[in-house]
Amino acid sequence: NLQNIPVRLELGRELRRVFVPTSDEFCFLDADYSQIELRVLAHIAGDETLIDAFRHQQDIHRLTASQVFHVPFDEVTPLQRSNAKAVNFGIVYGIGSFSLSQDLGITRKEAEQYIAAYFTKYPKIKEYQERMIKEATEQGYVSTIFHRRRAMPELQSGNFVQRSFGERVAMNMPIQGSAADIIKIAMVKVHRALKEGGFRSRLILQVHDELLIETALEEKEAVAKILKENMEQAVALAVPLDVDVHEGQNWLDAK
Repeated sequence: NLQNIPVRLELGRELRRVFVPTSDEFCFLDADYSQIELRVLAHIAGDETLIDAFRHQQDIHRLTASQVFHVPFDEVTPLQRSNAKAVNFGIVYGIGSFSLSQDLGITRKEAEQYIAAYFTKYPKIKEYQERMIKEATEQGYVSTIFHRRRAMPELQSGNFVQRSFGERVAMNMPIQGSAADIIKIAMVKVHRALKEGGFRSRLILQVHDELLIETALEEKEAVAKILKENMEQAVALAVPLDVDVHEGQNWLDAK
């Protein structure tokens, strides 16, 4: 199960180094989406501040730090940006003040203030979360932007822990599920383009928001263009999709 190799751990990174192309005539091209879940969140929630930031290619974590900590954009410290990044991604998963305080090593009261400040600056996201919980409770399911459903029996549970879990899923599934749909659409488009173009290169792996191509050296530039264009144009959202492409002689170096 290659999706479970933990790239953030030294052992996982070394394991990735083991995977190499089938011959010297090939290299790996690896393409991954930049912050796709936050981009999907901006699209689904319709939050103007987030949408505008992505359209103008702003550093979204620095922007959030500036908004939440009330400091000028250019004066945000690395620690403030790091904390804002945890808030940005935590919000996607419906994080609460206790979990955020544990992640950042701060008090629960500080975490509550961070989350409250976040929703003050991005009010449409709070509205989106409340709407998803309400719709999921009434309909019995939530769905991605492509109408793929996930049943939500947890919201009918008499158990508080189960209901709380269901609320987090209701907020998160449309985002994470839509991101999963987008990479699948991109995967089909890239595979089709390689096949129709008669390329020797082939798609060999998809991990989360990342596609890996075993690429013939003479096709490298053309395949990189195919990857970037087909992934960025997989779907039309309110914000642009951004893709980074890297090459290497093993899976680690291509990341």
